[in-house]
Amino acid sequence: MPAVETHTAKPTRSEQEAARRSFTALEESLKSLSKKDTTEIEIEETSQKIVVPTMALHLLSRILKDLGEGRPVQIMPIAAEMTTQAAAEMLGCSRPHVVKLLEQGKIPFTLIGKHRRIKYEHVMKYRMAMKEAQRRNLKDMMKDDEEAGLYDS
Repeated sequence: MPAVETHTAKPTRSEQEAARRSFTALEESLKSLSKKDTTEIEIEETSQKIVVPTMALHLLSRILKDLGEGRPVQIMPIAAEMTTQAAAEMLGCSRPHVVKLLEQGKIPFTLIGKHRRIKYEHVMKYRMAMKEAQRRNLKDMMKDDEEAGLYDS
């Protein structure tokens, strides 16, 4: 089982700038490669040519865009499983709280012996649902404040 790394370093300024330049160049190249399944790239320093799936270059483009905007990036296979501790770190809560969510059926999991394993995609689905609920609640609170005359427009 792959380990889940929860702390990813923020890109440095020079890394951000290199990512911005690379993103622009890669996006231009991808426009003409959209119909190909694989693409050959060359590593300038070693002159080594590598055939990669074009889909991987599209993913690289997304990574470069985020890095260029100063956001740390982490790659995880969608079907990867994680421990309750790793899920807790991802959700920003305690491990016992995650166990409670699992036992309440809010996040699917499997038992391997006595250990609970949670698919990354299920944790992310729960996280996105919680963020959406937070947005709705915030809008409702703002609406209530506005109706009560507590909010200046």
